[in-house]
Amino acid sequence: MKILITGGAGFIGSAVVRQAVAAGHQVVNLDALTYAANLENVASVADAPGYVFEHADIRDRAALDRILAAHDPDAIMHLAAESHVDRSIDGPGAFVETNITGTYNLLEAARAHWLARGKPEGFRFHHISTDEVFGSLGPQGQFHETTPYDPRSPYSASKAASDHLVRAWHETYGLPVILSNCSNNYGPFHFPEKLVPVVILKALAGQPIPIYGDGGNVRDWLYVEDHADALLTVLTRGQIGRSYNIGGENEATNLELVQTICAQMDELHPQGAPHADLISFVADRPGHDRRYAIDPTRIRTELGWRPSVTLEQGLRRTVEWYLANRDWWQPLLDRDGVGTRLGAAE
Repeated sequence: MKILITGGAGFIGSAVVRQAVAAGHQVVNLDALTYAANLENVASVADAPGYVFEHADIRDRAALDRILAAHDPDAIMHLAAESHVDRSIDGPGAFVETNITGTYNLLEAARAHWLARGKPEGFRFHHISTDEVFGSLGPQGQFHETTPYDPRSPYSASKAASDHLVRAWHETYGLPVILSNCSNNYGPFHFPEKLVPVVILKALAGQPIPIYGDGGNVRDWLYVEDHADALLTVLTRGQIGRSYNIGGENEATNLELVQTICAQMDELHPQGAPHADLISFVADRPGHDRRYAIDPTRIRTELGWRPSVTLEQGLRRTVEWYLANRDWWQPLLDRDGVGTRLGAAE
């Protein structure tokens, strides 16, 4: 299968690219190379047969038309997005432009391509989204595919809008789409503004480790390589018009997560131990959802997929990777906004 993957130089997208190439698929990696993208993420497959990189922005319809015509993919996996909640609080415009307008452009380009090719039966448009579109849970319950949308941040609102567009293009125009909504990802190649790499790198530097509020916010954590495997499973075996919730089955409070990382840092990098002494509670960000939890029953029962990595295992792999790959993350610390508090309450 030839797959066009948008955002393939980003964190999750690059994991999908690497796994798709390893599985024998041809891959066209389309990325605008904005601040969080890094071609080093896909350096291991850059010379692989059937792999092509296209530097383009999903907001550029003409570029999308050109790339689809040139490569004639069998499927599109849409991962390109602005994704950092804190940045969406400070600058929501970029999230509206990329996540909503960009998705609209890609849908229209995909529809034109699909029609021009005579509506090939095997064509699929797989839209990758987040559990944040469902809002915030109380102490009990989980998000299901039918949970009403209730986004609370500019980021989640923009992703909710893009989900609705994808469903509308299926219902109105018949475009063969599949959707998936995932829980919080972590793992190697994670851009160092997100929680897990922030904790690792702050601990390594002996600097305060910031935790919002009381640290009681709960997330379901999904190892990125597991997520990439799930996405390729949904693409190749999922039912057209369906959505699939992808969870790690690993709930933890932010404080528990940070404490686990600190304990692993104590073992793997004992200089500065105990690293938990660096934990510092800071003012919460606006609209901070209290709890997310995914019910993955549909993908487990229909497609036979479930995560293979526990949170403890995945975090250890992640800590080991960051300790061994300073040459990857060190240059990224100089990019705009990295290492500073974003999305702070006024």
